[in-house]
Amino acid sequence: MRRRHLFPLLLLPVLATRARADDDDDDHDRARAAMERGEIRPLSQLLADLERRFVGQVVDTDLDRDDGRWIYEFKLLPPSGRMYRVKIDAATGQVLRTRGPVQERR
Repeated sequence: MRRRHLFPLLLLPVLATRARADDDDDDHDRARAAMERGEIRPLSQLLADLERRFVGQVVDTDLDRDDGRWIYEFKLLPPSGRMYRVKIDAATGQVLRTRGPVQERR
């Protein structure tokens, strides 16, 4: 009896990984379409600006539309190991908000 109950639990990590992969594909497709329409700057430009200003490696990127504005949220992992987040206007590159132990370059 217990084995039947364990099988669905074993599938949870597989289903969660697949759902995240679908979200990544959606972000990629939405970003490409928005860039082609001239609504956002290329991700490569935004990442270059981000790396010049902040310390750390980008470990995650999300694109969302908020009140008609495209916003990228980046998670950065600096050498200190304490991750932080930076939200950027995808059209202008302006930093909108930071959260966590932000490390800016001097």
